[in-house]
Formats: sequence, structure tokens, C-alpha cells
Amino acid sequence: MTKKKIPFSATTRAGELYLPTDAIPMQLYPLLDALAKAASELRIILMDRATVDISNLVIDQNSDGDKQVALDVIADQLFYEAVQTQDVAWYASEEREDAKRVNKSGKYAVAIDPLDGSSNIDINMSVGSIFSIYWAKNDPDASFLRPPKEQVSSGYFIYGPQTRLMLTTGSGVQSYYFDLNSNRFIIDKKAISIPEMAKEFAINMSNYHNWNKPIRTFIDDCIMPKGAMFGAQHNMRWIASLVAEAERILTRGGIFLYPSDGRVGYENGRLRMVYEVGAIAFLIEQAGGQATDGTKPIMEKTALHLHARTPFMFGSRKNVEQVVAYHDLPDHEMSALFVERGLFRRV
Repeated sequence: MTKKKIPFSATTRAGELYLPTDAIPMQLYPLLDALAKAASELRIILMDRATVDISNLVIDQNSDGDKQVALDVIADQLFYEAVQTQDVAWYASEEREDAKRVNKSGKYAVAIDPLDGSSNIDINMSVGSIFSIYWAKNDPDASFLRPPKEQVSSGYFIYGPQTRLMLTTGSGVQSYYFDLNSNRFIIDKKAISIPEMAKEFAINMSNYHNWNKPIRTFIDDCIMPKGAMFGAQHNMRWIASLVAEAERILTRGGIFLYPSDGRVGYENGRLRMVYEVGAIAFLIEQAGGQATDGTKPIMEKTALHLHARTPFMFGSRKNVEQVVAYHDLPDHEMSALFVERGLFRRV
């Protein structure tokens, strides 16, 4: 399919700094500030009424066969241009089949989902941009196909009622909000900490009959009347926007689940390890939470290719430990009649 060229413009002031300098390592600051500038420009585009008119305009398919809408391409272009003058060797995007060489002498490799949740724009739901930063190696596969624990930094920008940034450089998680008066991000929390447990879960219940038995049993126990297993019945949330789900969990805890299931194309879940999962997992663990594929910590996994997918569950530490424990249960203990699981009695 031939791509349609979508014109766009955004107004920013030349030479302006978009992030405060006090909580960010000096060597990372120019790159992170450039990403913040691109995010501030994307924010303006998303606020424009004309954006709604092109939000569902399909112009191509991305490398994984998903529909690629105009705003995906615009966002990718903004972030790609943002790294051109930075100390970046490789740029990998969910919207591109292959990683792109930026500067041969660059120190960093940047992986990005430029506009996560773009299909939700026409219903005015929060969307975002997710990024990972690694030390660059000689080729793109070596730079990106590695455990997320090797990230130098990760974060996301979320465009909702406020435009916000959640950021880690490996020493905890800081949150920022975009201030309209100064046209820059201002830090509001220097040490985000996820509650170790919360009675709240997020999953797409319409896929219930396609899940494996451990996931079905865990969810059954979450919604069991009067909280027979966990002491209290859990509340369910489902926004279908990864950055919005992550924002809620970083704010008040709980657990998000996007497991594998029995449908064709969902055997490994749907979220991409390089562009989405690794970055969110790094944030969550830096804030005291955990991230897993159900049996293995996300921070220890390595993607087999740039667009590889993985099951993904993350959130409060004890909630995630429960999900992992269900994967270790013998089959007979996952019967609906077996109300006390062998690995724990009541958490």
C-alpha cells in the first residue's frame, strides 16, 4: 500500500528546555529533553480538533500486520526527528520494520512505541508514548534484543486530562506534569512507590474462555463473593490503553494482565517486548512492583526479534506473586470446588 503523506505542524520555542535538570543524570539529559520536546509537540497535535478527523485514517500496515493510522506515523516521525541530533546510534520503532541507524558514534539505542493506544483517540481516551533506552552496541539486534534489566532508562508520556511523564533512570521513578504556563514538564513526585498489594485487577474479560487454567482460576478467585480466597472481593478495571493502565497502577497499585490465550495470533499475548513491555516492566520494578510473563520475570527475558510479543502481567508485588503462584498449582487445586489453594491460604 502506498503511504499517504499527512501534513502536520506544532509550535515550540527554539532552545527551550522541557525537563528540569536536577533529577536526571547529566549524560542522559539531552536525549530525554529531546524526547520531552517531541512529546510536547505531539500533545499539541492530539489536542487539535482536526486530529479527530484523521485519527482513524488507515494509511498502511506496520511490520506486524496491524493497521497503521496517520497519527502513528506522525508520532513516529516526531520522535525519529528528535533523536537525530542526539547521542543515539540506533532508533527502533513499533511503526518501522527495522531499526534505523542514526549516528555511527552514538552511545544510546532508543526503542519506542510512538503512540500507544492510537485507536482510542476518537473516543477521547488517554494515549501515550513509551520508550526504552539502552547502551548501543555494534548492531541493532545486539542493542535491542537483550534483557530489560540492561536498560539505562525507560518511561512513558501520557496524553490525557494532563500530559504527564513517568521516568526512571535506574534510581527509582519520578513523575512530571506538563505545565501550560511555562511550557515544560515539572517534577511533582520524586519517588513513586507502588502499594505492595491492592484489591484491583485489569484484564479483558471477554477473552475468559480462551485463557489457560491458572489465569482463569486466579480471576475466579479475585471475583469470588465476599473475598473467600483473598479476604476481599476485587474490583475490575479495563481501559485497553497500556499507558493508562500503568498510570493507574503506579498511582494506586493493583495488577494488569494481558496473558497468552488460545486464539490464533495470541499464543504469546499481544504486547511487544521491545517497544512496550520492557519499558513498563523497568518502571514498575523501580517503583517496587513486579512484572512477569506468568512464569518468568520480564526483566530477565530476551526478545527473539524486534517485534516479538510476550504475555505480560505487572503491578503490586504481592498481586503479581499470587499470579505466579497459580501457575505452579497442581491441576486438581484449580477446580472451582477447591476453595483453598495449596501455595497460600489467604493473602
